[in-house]
Amino acid sequence: MTLLSSIAQKIRADLRAIPEAIADWGKKSRYKIDLYRRGKIGALQLIAPVLATAGALVLVTALLFPVYWIALAALSGDGGSLYSASGFKLLPDGFNPTLLITEGDLWMGMDLSAFVWVIGDLVIPSLRISIPLTGLSIVTNEIVLFEAANYGVDNPSQFTHYAWNSLTVAIPTVILAMAVVVPASYALSRREFLMRRKVLYGYILFTQVGGGLGLAMLIAVFAIFAELGLTNDKFALAVYYAAMAVPFNTWLLKTFMDSIPASYEEAAVMDGAPPWRVVWEIILPLSKAGLAAVFIFVFLTGWMEFIVAQTVLRPENYTLPVGLFALIDEYTVPWARFSAFALTFAAPLMFIYLFAQRYIESGLSFGGMEG
Repeated sequence: MTLLSSIAQKIRADLRAIPEAIADWGKKSRYKIDLYRRGKIGALQLIAPVLATAGALVLVTALLFPVYWIALAALSGDGGSLYSASGFKLLPDGFNPTLLITEGDLWMGMDLSAFVWVIGDLVIPSLRISIPLTGLSIVTNEIVLFEAANYGVDNPSQFTHYAWNSLTVAIPTVILAMAVVVPASYALSRREFLMRRKVLYGYILFTQVGGGLGLAMLIAVFAIFAELGLTNDKFALAVYYAAMAVPFNTWLLKTFMDSIPASYEEAAVMDGAPPWRVVWEIILPLSKAGLAAVFIFVFLTGWMEFIVAQTVLRPENYTLPVGLFALIDEYTVPWARFSAFALTFAAPLMFIYLFAQRYIESGLSFGGMEG
């Protein structure tokens, strides 16, 4: 079972457990009420969970309020809710939950033109597929999945172009970094070799290089890119991101592997398993939570980084963070469109953290085994 299929299976199990959790909560609530009626617990003990839940909801609401405000701006048509002095509104102007679909670009009475502008035209281009040794070729027509002009939106954003650039940077970053992080973590965790401790301390040092040198490092990186003729090269940028991600993530995964009992490996070796099989069938499956955390951190390095990308890339290769920043040039883009672009950019990250939160936490707990 692959790592992704294992995570998907756990997510399905979590979803199936929701009704059971609600029923269990109801039983515990009735039990506590019964204890209170019999005088076994006081009123404070009875309402303590309610107060704790209410406090958590207040905290979460305060943390999510900026996101809600930006969403309100994106649905306002002109983005005026970002700076309006007429007072805060909980719902966008014209909101009508009974109105599901109207003509044009309205849904439930809300103006979605900003999101239509962000998504733009979705088109599958025409393709020519040649069949070897037959001389035959298959030509497919262009398929229009979504056309912004049908919703009254002209000159849509370049979101899909920026997203493609971000993917072509983030995916090589993950491949290159994981190709170094996984074997290095295993070697530092399980093998003794010359200068091992010095290598470990060097990894700790390199995790602090970026923050410590700051602007000086940025200038040096740009000078190296320019000298090698690699400015505006997305793969070179991915190599840089991978190099920056290796020290911290290697140390993180190494610490996780340290918690896996060595007896498992010893038993496999005694059964005649070669070293590669020990790693593939024992160490990596038991490290899947740590691998998931490292995978997500490395992917976000390539997906989210702004400063270096903005420095070395030109407009045709802008990634999503740089493209978002470019929207505010001379304040020519309405705030509604800026807000919709920001929300669409952040949505995948939100879903990643929503569904992978428990696995990230497990990967950071430095505990490879349960019980």
